Amino acid sequence: MPRESVSPPVVARHDPAWQTRGSALAHELRQALAPRALRVEHIGSTAIPGMAAKPVLDLQISVRELREAARAFDRPLAERGFARTVFEQDHVPAGREDPPELWRKRVWTRRAHPGGDVNLHARVIDAPNERLALLFRDWFRAHPEAVPAYARFKSLLADAVGDPGLYTDVKDPVVDLIVTVAESWAADTSWTPPPPL
Repeated sequence: MPRESVSPPVVARHDPAWQTRGSALAHELRQALAPRALRVEHIGSTAIPGMAAKPVLDLQISVRELREAARAFDRPLAERGFARTVFEQDHVPAGREDPPELWRKRVWTRRAHPGGDVNLHARVIDAPNERLALLFRDWFRAHPEAVPAYARFKSLLADAVGDPGLYTDVKDPVVDLIVTVAESWAADTSWTPPPPL
């Protein structure tokens, strides 16, 4: 998650409008970034019904190659209020021994825009970080009983720390634990990411 803001992290109560806005923006970006955008999905906590979250939508664009896609996306995204950031690496979950290059990405952000704040992540299709973002979302959607506990953890953490970087650093190991459980669920249910466009 980008750490460009110096404002304290704020975790808001779930807003059902997040899902509507996320779906609409995903559709718009699919149209604007085709054919390089193989899949555009609303991900993260704002894509999970009932989940408290920072009021910033996260979307993921799945691509075949990052460098070319980023160059092709910069202009149409700038026209929609996005600016590319310097962040190009995802957190690798504890216990994973993947080469770091499998966890590369590109990130654009949109702030103070009439359509709302957004973090837009481009990741290589079928890479572990692309898959993990979809699995995290889908596991919580399939396990709504887990939503209140994770939402409460995030709210307490945001109240306890004033730095967004520290918030992310403390939250990452908890996400790693959730992903461990989610991976077992994925194996038991034969879960797979949605097909590309």
